[in-house]
Amino acid sequence: MKHKKGVSKHQWFFWIAGIILLMIFTTACGSQSNSDGTSSSGGKKKTATIALLLPETGTSARYESQDKPDFEAAVKDLNPDIKVIYQNAQGDEQTQQKQAESAITSGAKVLVIDPQDSKAAATIVRKAQDADVKVISYDRLILNAKEDYYISFNNEKVGELQGKYIADHTPKGGTVVMINGAQSDNNALLFRKGAHTILDPLFKDKTLVKGYESYTPEWLADNALRETEQALTKLDNKVDAVLAANDGNAGAAIKALKAQGLAGKVPVTGQDATDDGLRNIVLGTQSMSVYKDVKKEATAAAQLAVALAEGKAPPKGLVNGKTNNNMTDVPSVLLDPIAVTKDNLADTVIKDGYTTWDKICTGDAAQKCPEH
Repeated sequence: MKHKKGVSKHQWFFWIAGIILLMIFTTACGSQSNSDGTSSSGGKKKTATIALLLPETGTSARYESQDKPDFEAAVKDLNPDIKVIYQNAQGDEQTQQKQAESAITSGAKVLVIDPQDSKAAATIVRKAQDADVKVISYDRLILNAKEDYYISFNNEKVGELQGKYIADHTPKGGTVVMINGAQSDNNALLFRKGAHTILDPLFKDKTLVKGYESYTPEWLADNALRETEQALTKLDNKVDAVLAANDGNAGAAIKALKAQGLAGKVPVTGQDATDDGLRNIVLGTQSMSVYKDVKKEATAAAQLAVALAEGKAPPKGLVNGKTNNNMTDVPSVLLDPIAVTKDNLADTVIKDGYTTWDKICTGDAAQKCPEH
C-alpha cells in the first residue's frame, strides 16, 4: 500500500519564512514616503520652514515682545517639526528684501511678512512666487501684488474708533489736530480714512474745525512731536483735541501739550494699548487707545502659515473676508479692535492678560491706579 506524501518539516519552514518575508515587503512598500514628505500610511511630515519677517523695533515694542514669541509658540503647538526663521528689518525696506531672499534660499515654504514699506514689499511677493513660496501679508497689507493671504485687524475701524472718541468728547466748534501715521504704511492710510469717515461730516457742517493735519514719517515720535509743536504754533495753542494715530504719536503730542500747559485738558487718542499709552490714560493725559489683541493675530497667522506649509487649506472659518490691495482682492483674516479708556481698562487689556497693573502702574501712575 502506498502512503500519501506528507509535507516535510523543511518545506513547512520555507513556506512560513516566505510568507513572513512577503508581509514585511508589503508593509515597507505601504509606508514608503511620498514626494511631499508624508508617508502613505499617514506618518509624520518632514520638517518644513516658515519665515516670520517683521519691520522694526524703533517705534513699537510689540514685535519683539509679543508678535515673535506668540507666533513661534503657536507654530510649535500646531506642528513642533516646523522650523521658524525670524528676521527684523529694523526699519529698512531693502534689509527686509534681503532677509526675504535669504529665507527663500534657506528653504522657507511660507513667508509671513509685516512690510516695512507696503509698496516696496511687492518685489518680495514676486520673488516668492517665482520660487513657489506662499506669502501671508501680516498686520500691514502689501500693495500691488498677489500675496496669498492677509491677516490684520479692521484698520478702518481703528480710525473710526479714534474719530468717534474725538467727536464725542470735543466741544462744539472745537479745533482738532490730526497727527497721522507714516504715509509709507498702508495701515496708516486706513486709520486716517476711518477717522475721516467720522470727522469729515462734522468738519463740513462746522460742528468741529480741522485746524491741522500731518503724517508722521516712519512713525517716529520726534516727527510727531515736531508736527504737534507746529500745530500749536500755527493755532496759537487754541487746540481742543488731538487725534494721534498710535500711542507713540500720542506720547509725543502729550509732551508738546505739556510744554504749553495743555496736557490733560484736551482729549488725545492713541492705538496699540502699549504700557506707556495705558499709563498715560491712568494719568489722564491720554484719553483712549485702541486695543488690538496681538496674540489672537499672531495665533491666527500661525494657523494659516502651518496649513500652507503642510499643503492644506486654511482652518474652516478662519478666512472671513477680502481686502483689495490695488491689484487683487486678497483673502483675509480680519479681527476686531476695541477702544480702551480708563473706564474699561480692567475689563479689556488686564482681563485678557494682554498686560498687567504692575507694568502700567509705575512712576506717577502708581498713585492713581486701582488697588490690585
